[in-house]
Amino acid sequence: MFGIEFVPADPALKIGYMAKLAEDAGFETIWITDHYNNRDAYSTLAILSLLTSRVKLGPGVTNPYTRNIAITASSIASINELSGGRAILGIGPGDKATFEAMGIEWDKPLTRVKDAVLTIKALLARARVDQGGFKGAQLAFSTNKIPIYIGAQGPKMLELAGAIGDGVLINASHPEDFKFAIPIVKQGAEKAGRDPKEIEICAYASFSADRDLEKAEKAAKIVVAFIIAGSPNNVLERHGVSQDEAKKIYTSIAKGDFGSLMADVTLKMVESFSISGTPDKCSSRITELVQTGVTQIVVGSPIGPDKERSIKLIGKSII
Repeated sequence: MFGIEFVPADPALKIGYMAKLAEDAGFETIWITDHYNNRDAYSTLAILSLLTSRVKLGPGVTNPYTRNIAITASSIASINELSGGRAILGIGPGDKATFEAMGIEWDKPLTRVKDAVLTIKALLARARVDQGGFKGAQLAFSTNKIPIYIGAQGPKMLELAGAIGDGVLINASHPEDFKFAIPIVKQGAEKAGRDPKEIEICAYASFSADRDLEKAEKAAKIVVAFIIAGSPNNVLERHGVSQDEAKKIYTSIAKGDFGSLMADVTLKMVESFSISGTPDKCSSRITELVQTGVTQIVVGSPIGPDKERSIKLIGKSII
């Protein structure tokens, strides 16, 4: 299965056009990022609900800090109603740096995500909720079951995704990352008495496809730089990136020095932190990921040097 991520930095109608293009190209899920500085994710999803007919739609990912989880439950249930039952919900701990800019304290991420998922499930089932600080909250309208995917990277969040999630969204592009992550997800499922095969494993990957190898790799560099700047040391070590290299990239981002950034990001880094290149090269990496147990490839930013052309290319030559 293939999904695709769109960032609502563009107006909703433009995202709607790209979403319809993706649906026609064979993508089965569309994820909309949820950040305060872009257009609202749920407004965008509402437009997509009306402009598409088959794809599943959801935020990828929202979080329990910036939006009350009862509102999240109501919003995703509304999208489910608008789309004719095609809603999916991606939720994770979010980005600490973003929350600091908003004046929000990033406390107990594992507990917050667990409470959010369990509470949202109860609300969607129209139960009266008295957990997680709620006192008798209940939705006034019904919806059918909405799959919940947990965005996870660290071991504890991966295990939680296996225990209570319908799927897990893992921000990674390299087989070694999934060889680390998937056994932990399975362990979480087994501890909870679940069949690990019930959990969808999604590679939420930085992706850049073009018939011109050099153009595809160049387009991926900026996104790869941000991934490296935000990656924990154990992930950097896994891919042979030194702390000095990561610090240099972080400094270039902070200064807005994108000229240095392009030079600092090596092709080995692009190879480790993205799926980039010609359709054949991208397909080879996808095969490697599927062999580790990945069940959905999410085509994330930048998609390619020309989004529209790359969506059509991925549909025709990869999907």
